[in-house]
Amino acid sequence: MYSRELERTKSSLKLTPLQRDVLAGVLLGDAHLETQNRGKTYRLKFEYSAKHRAYAEHLYEIFKEWVRTPPQKKVDATHENVWFQTVSHGAFRFYAHQFYRGRLKCVPQNIHRFLTKRNIAYWFMDDGSVKSQTSKGVILNTQCFERNDVRRLVEVLRSKFELEASERRQREGWQIYVSGTSYTRFRQIIDPYILDSMRYKIPIDRTTRMPKL
Repeated sequence: MYSRELERTKSSLKLTPLQRDVLAGVLLGDAHLETQNRGKTYRLKFEYSAKHRAYAEHLYEIFKEWVRTPPQKKVDATHENVWFQTVSHGAFRFYAHQFYRGRLKCVPQNIHRFLTKRNIAYWFMDDGSVKSQTSKGVILNTQCFERNDVRRLVEVLRSKFELEASERRQREGWQIYVSGTSYTRFRQIIDPYILDSMRYKIPIDRTTRMPKL
């Protein structure tokens, strides 16, 4: 009986424009998709450190109708995290085909169609930081992607959003660096979508020195 009720609920689910927009951003970040039936359906999984519980709960509210169990605490010897997952559903299959090669995450060939100001903000909240209060260079941790995928993202950030972005070699892979000279522009792009609990990540704009008299 319960199974039939769940299937009826799942059959009525459809991703909203907001959910689609956020989904593309978090898939560039820490969220991931997994299948248990060889790609017929997928579920979306989220996991964040306990200090980002407010962010996890915010994402839960966005995807609430897709989730059976609210965010749960997960503790091991050294970490305390918060996690939740959606039901498995065919609606996520399109995104799995775009953002995965086999079991590995990738950047879609048509990422320019996916990338918006909103999902850049979610990508940044998931996996971004500012290098220092002085330089205000923005770091996007893309080390899980192959270099060509990172180059694709850099090109879209440059051409579509007019950001001075580049790829940087790290021990774990390739990282995206947005120059501090583009920080004001970057902040204007993401500011409307940043949660209060994540505002510590975006310091005030670069200061301009007054000329000496």
